[in-house]
Amino acid sequence: MNRLKPQPTLVDQVYEAILSDISEGKFDEKNRLKQEEIAESLGVSRQPVQQALLLLRSDGLVRDAPGRGLVVSPLEFDFVRDLYEVRAAIDKLATGKAAERGAKLASEDGEDYLEAGRRALSSGSIAELIAADVNFHFFIYGLAGNPLIAETSRPHWNFLRRVMGQVLLKGEPPVEIWNQHADILGAVIEGNVGEAERLAGDHIVQALIALEQKLKA
Repeated sequence: MNRLKPQPTLVDQVYEAILSDISEGKFDEKNRLKQEEIAESLGVSRQPVQQALLLLRSDGLVRDAPGRGLVVSPLEFDFVRDLYEVRAAIDKLATGKAAERGAKLASEDGEDYLEAGRRALSSGSIAELIAADVNFHFFIYGLAGNPLIAETSRPHWNFLRRVMGQVLLKGEPPVEIWNQHADILGAVIEGNVGEAERLAGDHIVQALIALEQKLKA
């Protein structure tokens, strides 16, 4: 039998909606997250909103505001740098294993993910750009043939989405990132493990440099 994928609960859906709004800059670090307004905009009661906000606080994406309530947690560059160092190690492992084990599937399905990225670039939508980026990397994780890679990475991507949102809010659509994705996919299709790992590592380093420049600006 095939394992069934668990369906997202209402709290999961609210968590995702709030995280998407945070990533798109709809909530900032100065204004409190108001349960009543969020519940009304999503068409749900306050209870799932309250639970979702507590989970977001537990995950470090929001924090207690002075007095009462919650605000979006500030992006600390030292934390982001540490996060990207871990991501670099995971992505190099995943991309190398994808080249070793998933070249055929990469050649069959990989272009669809690149095309989704191009459509997102044309749209200029931050939500679509983030979703396309996340989907591409999880496609690579799946090609690696090791489910622990995706499971280990998943919590990190909640923060990475916020980081990507900040970069996109402060600059032009990242055409070069999708050129790098195409190069990574090409190395995977060729089964070139060393080149795939090198490109994945360079991709993360360049993303971190771009982020540092944007945050300083």
